[in-house]
Amino acid sequence: MIMEYEDDAIVIDCGVMFPDAEMLGVDLVIPDFSYVYERAEKVRGIVITHGHEDHIGALPYVLPKLQTPVYGTKLALGLIRARLEEHGLLGDADLREIQPLQELRLGAFQLKFFHVCHSIPNGVGIAITTPVGTVVHSGDYKFDQTPVDGIGPDFHTLGELGGRGVLAVFGDSTYADRPGYSDSEQVIYESFESVFAEASGRIIVSTFASLISRIQQVMEVSAEYGRMVAVVGRSMETNVPRAIDLGFLDPPDGVLIDKDDIDHVEPEELTIICTGSQGEPTSALARMANRDHRLIRIQPGDTVVLSSSPIPGNEELVNRTIDRLFRQGANVVYEKIKPVHVSGHGSQEELKLLLGMLRPEYVVPIHGEYRHLVHHARLAESVGIPADNVLIAENGDIIEFTSTSGRIVDKVPAGYVFVDGLGVGDVGAEVLRDRRRLAGDGILIAAITVDRRTGALIDEPDLISRGFLYEPESSDVLDRAKKLLGQTLESEASTEPDWTYLKSKVRNTLGRRLYAETRRRPMIISVVTEV
Repeated sequence: MIMEYEDDAIVIDCGVMFPDAEMLGVDLVIPDFSYVYERAEKVRGIVITHGHEDHIGALPYVLPKLQTPVYGTKLALGLIRARLEEHGLLGDADLREIQPLQELRLGAFQLKFFHVCHSIPNGVGIAITTPVGTVVHSGDYKFDQTPVDGIGPDFHTLGELGGRGVLAVFGDSTYADRPGYSDSEQVIYESFESVFAEASGRIIVSTFASLISRIQQVMEVSAEYGRMVAVVGRSMETNVPRAIDLGFLDPPDGVLIDKDDIDHVEPEELTIICTGSQGEPTSALARMANRDHRLIRIQPGDTVVLSSSPIPGNEELVNRTIDRLFRQGANVVYEKIKPVHVSGHGSQEELKLLLGMLRPEYVVPIHGEYRHLVHHARLAESVGIPADNVLIAENGDIIEFTSTSGRIVDKVPAGYVFVDGLGVGDVGAEVLRDRRRLAGDGILIAAITVDRRTGALIDEPDLISRGFLYEPESSDVLDRAKKLLGQTLESEASTEPDWTYLKSKVRNTLGRRLYAETRRRPMIISVVTEV
């Protein structure tokens, strides 16, 4: 999100999205920052609300083109440093720490940060005083009265802001369709105690590497039940030591061991915390499920806990991982079985409470699927916000505020930029369409050799297929297609051959024939050799 006033601008958060099932081969999705790059000289800073990947993950791809300070809390900056180190960018980054209740002037904007409870410690919301009024960005939040770190919601600052007057609230909508209140993180501890009490072998807990509060609870309950804890998975092995160094993770004395010492601990005395709760193919848990992890083999009697809920689009990967773990004799505990995960986002009553305290003139639902934005809009209307003052904006929409009005006035390009391997933005819609075709119907390569002068075939065409037909079944189909192609090309022979036309003729002839026989449309590539 970018906020602008005359010659000043600030960017709030800079995250990634994980690819859905249609984005074949794509590693990450980042926003199209072209609008921001065009105004780079106006940007006074990037302000981060908390350290989750969907709020910091795009920084390594954006900062080389947008050299501006990054402001964040102590833990958020610690996790950002880890990401920038991986990309060799830390030395060039200008990272500046902020704290709750601190005020900061960035050009025309006066920012005040207030603490919010979320599934990661040290998160903040932002009150931004502008020349036309105060805008509040909620960050990701829920009103957790018993947070793991003991630091509750900052009701005082929220009430103070509401008393001063708020022009607009940009509010988290992720759980706007869930009635009631979201459970406290403390609920997890009771569930973990029940799992640990029943488990007879190793316990493997998989969660996000950034859920520091969850990791703290696993360590504490492990110590309570006399278990040692090993941390496995690249991002987990990066984040845990960093969180310990920064003081946001406090393992009980002697509970942590090196992952290489796992085999030296009795199964009933071992807890493993790992990545892979979303079924990511290269994650530690997925490798265990596939029997190819370097250190850990799933054994009958192991208890595996997936302490997360599937990100929309990841359900199939998660279910497949669970099935494979069960097949190897593990007992798998997940959200539908036992409450081993609670959301870090507020449900309907919490969203109403925020709006009641702030009493804004305008509400802009953010951070959720479109259905969540609509539900949030309805909630805003239910607490007295006029329908005309609730603005459902989509990516790219420009919202213009004055001291007396707020409306969506224009739209700018704001699509997806795909990260694939080392490439950023070099995979577009056409490449994805080709990948979907290859995945759907396979590929057929038609190699033909022709006389350079006459265009006549010198040898019969050669057809090679992959992912199109099972080999024993394909021979008759391809033989008939090869015969038809040869006859067609012989009839098309010319003393002035047009190679572009010839390639097109090969594709069209084969495409029609193969579809008539198989009702499939493989990608057809014609290779013409002139002799």
